[in-house]
Amino acid sequence: MMAAWYEQTVDGVLLDITGVLYNSGHDGGHAIPGSVDAVNRLRGAGLPVRFCTNETTSTKAALVKKLQGHGFTMTETDVFPPAPAVCSLLKQRHLRPYLLVHPNARPNFADIDTSNPNCVVMGDAADHFTYENMNKAFKLLMSLEEPVLISMGRGKYYREEDENVLDVGAYMKALEYACDIEAEIVGKPSPSFFNAALEDMGVTSDKVVMVGDDVVNDVGGSQACGMRGVLVRTGKYRPSDEHHPTVTPSGVVDNLAEAVDLILNHR
Repeated sequence: MMAAWYEQTVDGVLLDITGVLYNSGHDGGHAIPGSVDAVNRLRGAGLPVRFCTNETTSTKAALVKKLQGHGFTMTETDVFPPAPAVCSLLKQRHLRPYLLVHPNARPNFADIDTSNPNCVVMGDAADHFTYENMNKAFKLLMSLEEPVLISMGRGKYYREEDENVLDVGAYMKALEYACDIEAEIVGKPSPSFFNAALEDMGVTSDKVVMVGDDVVNDVGGSQACGMRGVLVRTGKYRPSDEHHPTVTPSGVVDNLAEAVDLILNHR
């Protein structure tokens, strides 16, 4: 019988943020009980920890500041959100985006040329996913000979204020359907996104555990890169996730604290 996920060597840990460390909310959200201590214990054990997130409603600096306010020890270099990767891609390919993003996320694109756009970049725009803004993106894509739609993640929903709310993926699918195109995903579950965090840790995927509340994008995405994907019963978790038709988690735990207990007790 194969060893349990925590009995195999763990030399690095990747953590999702929303739904694993904290639940978001209009008041800044709140830390999930035990998660601050869990991160500290991983660091205390000398394990490299990186935070791999599809959070796109703010800048990395603002996100880190908010999490530090909740008691988490992290720096901006530990956090991997999609926006910096998108900016690199835009520059490499000389793309000028129409930004369908939350106003708080616009500073991420401060040094990107957005005049005469030749592509659409979308993130979780929340209340700014208006008909007008979606229709602008649609009309631009339809006017292009080779339409390019870049989406920062493809999540269906996430947890906010103790309820599930629509995420960027639902709006991405609407534009894909209307324009008969396929979006390019930057963020989880894209392998290049996970691999950037692995490279930064300097650890091979077979020795890394990813902990997330999204069975497809966190768990399935990390497993496709050779990691162990562990599902937490916090955040947007639903019992049916444990019997997903295409993804079988390497393990399921009540919360991050339990995952860390198992990792550290078997080192």
